[in-house]
Amino acid sequence: MLATVLSRAQIGMQAPLVQVEVSLDSGLPVFIMVGLPATVVRESKERVRAALLNSGFDFPAGRITVSLQPAEFPKEGGRFDLPIAMGILLASGQVQPPPMRPDEQPRPCEFYGELALSGELRPAHGLLLAAIHAKGQGHELLVPQANAAEVARTGCAVRAAGHLLEVCRHVSGQVPLAPFAAPAATAPTIRDLPDLADVRGQFLGRRALIVAAAGGHSLLFIGPPGSGKSMLAMRLPGLLPPLRESEALEVASIASVSTCGGSASATSADGFCHRPFRTPHHSASAVALIGGGPRARPGEVSLAHHGVLFLDELPEFPRAALEALREPLETGEVLVSRAALQARYPAAFQLVAAMNPCPCGRLGDLVVPCCCTRLQVQLYRSRISGPLLDRLDLQVQMPRLTAQELAATPEVSQSTESAARCVAAARKRQLLRQDLCNARLSDAGVRRWCVLDKNASGLLHEAIEERGLSGRSRQRVLRVARTIADLAGARDIAKAHVAEALGLRCLDRPAEPRDTVPTAPSAPCDPQPA
Repeated sequence: MLATVLSRAQIGMQAPLVQVEVSLDSGLPVFIMVGLPATVVRESKERVRAALLNSGFDFPAGRITVSLQPAEFPKEGGRFDLPIAMGILLASGQVQPPPMRPDEQPRPCEFYGELALSGELRPAHGLLLAAIHAKGQGHELLVPQANAAEVARTGCAVRAAGHLLEVCRHVSGQVPLAPFAAPAATAPTIRDLPDLADVRGQFLGRRALIVAAAGGHSLLFIGPPGSGKSMLAMRLPGLLPPLRESEALEVASIASVSTCGGSASATSADGFCHRPFRTPHHSASAVALIGGGPRARPGEVSLAHHGVLFLDELPEFPRAALEALREPLETGEVLVSRAALQARYPAAFQLVAAMNPCPCGRLGDLVVPCCCTRLQVQLYRSRISGPLLDRLDLQVQMPRLTAQELAATPEVSQSTESAARCVAAARKRQLLRQDLCNARLSDAGVRRWCVLDKNASGLLHEAIEERGLSGRSRQRVLRVARTIADLAGARDIAKAHVAEALGLRCLDRPAEPRDTVPTAPSAPCDPQPA
């Protein structure tokens, strides 16, 4: 007696189809499972035995062989409990599907769920990714009720059950389960997010934040403690446009296969369209940031995909962890290689970092003098390598706030709502022109869309000679200048746009030339010449 039930495994961002084959034969009572099952999968035989007996079914006596095909890749997780139990019931004849008409072609159904000893269905991780692949093949899913809302986001046909008996009645045709309707996703409201108007002073920092949001650029804040670096970083998600449906599914899929599971806010009705905002502690290792471990799980850079990765106290992170960020900043993806498997994860995140100018944080302060020696300052800043700094589009110095700036009313500052409209308009111009943000432009895209006039080209040439900018820095200055022009609604990149882009890279300047730092603009989103 043989029965086959469909399910899927999870390997990185792939969900290959698995056929759970159950064979019942005469002989001594034994339960054998083959097909590279992990420990939790091998333990399912005890959960399945107890669930069948407590649900009123007979556990077959004799030789039970369960084969998870194909056998060349490992299977893990409690998701295979339900398909194994249904395979045993179908093979033993305790559950029999209704006869089909000759002209009837039923849709293939995949089964998922971890079984409690009582027969109740418990949620399983990573089912959102399985649903995306199942939808591509036209399959239907039967999942626990706790996973139904998450899986239905993909548009795949879903049926939900809370107990093994409900699944059996559905398969036998006695009480069919109704298709599950996905709840409507609610777009995030700006009023629920931190407001940019709460940040006092720091015009240059607020301006850099708007430019970074408009073009998807990486950003580094340098300033003393309490200058507003973290406040500005926390307000970046409110400036970004809501996730599109495809982007939201991709973000939720990564969260589903990670250790945080698929029941996080990324897959809830209220958080489905929110961009992720990840803030790992500075003690995080390279594996925690990039991903890895025995099962090659995604790291913080992948969990921040289509969102923001904020690294506070940047020099305090381990050197290996910071250097590991260089490749995903360039390519937008990471390849996690382990001895047993390889997994490729998307990592198109927006990096925002913050650091002090020196160990005591008072370097350059005219009121409170710095107590660090020159060697201490050099050692502190040398924790961040030049190649990593070269990949940061914007580097902004944030001075200590004056008493007048601290006493300013919120109405003086630009609100998140008005700044988000400028960002949305600039991003719309980019998508219509090149179908991606300026920060993701390739070298060919920069040559095509970042053309300078004679005056702007001369200014950039002088800056390259004076500051010794690398080829990568030059390309990033051009991308930022293109974003500034988009914020102003300009078709071409002018000298003023290049001047402001150069002024937003303070670490490239050998001294402190105030003539390259833009002053407060007359309009909130209009760039000003140097």
